[in-house]
Amino acid sequence: MEDQKIIELFFARSELAIQALAAKYEKLLYKISFHILQDSEDVEECLNDTYLGVWNAIPPARPNPLSAFVCKVTRNLSLKKYRAKTAAKRDTSLEVSLEELAPCIPTLSAEEEWSAQELGRSINVFLHTLDAENRVLFVRRYWFMDAVSDIARDMKMSENLVSVRLRRIRNQLKKYLEQEGYRV
Repeated sequence: MEDQKIIELFFARSELAIQALAAKYEKLLYKISFHILQDSEDVEECLNDTYLGVWNAIPPARPNPLSAFVCKVTRNLSLKKYRAKTAAKRDTSLEVSLEELAPCIPTLSAEEEWSAQELGRSINVFLHTLDAENRVLFVRRYWFMDAVSDIARDMKMSENLVSVRLRRIRNQLKKYLEQEGYRV
């Protein structure tokens, strides 16, 4: 079913909207959540929370594209659940990819928190300066939290090559953000 028809079902408050959304995007949403949580039961809970969150957001929202909207909801809910589960203990499975980016991302003071959206826009502009393959590498690693081994296998590269290219992209990002006036 087309995204616009799914959105119209949400506006009509039809329960078929959730069924259509699940039929179209559940595999993708499951993959995103599982890469973060590594637990099927937690993933199922996040997917249910995603459907509820989308139900509550549409209407009034009319997301375009719908896929990006539901992926973002799933990712945010999964990260929230991950943080809650690991608050008392140190689990490094997800933190490795996030820590790789830490030297590239500026530390924001309380006064600068409002500029976090601007930082997001700057990173988005940076991503558009990359060629398609490097952009895919970056997004798969740092948005979808894919393992380097999975990226290497899917893109028919060695793990070392993927790691080297990701390091170069991070260095480029750091330099770009410094030029944009961010303290890194």
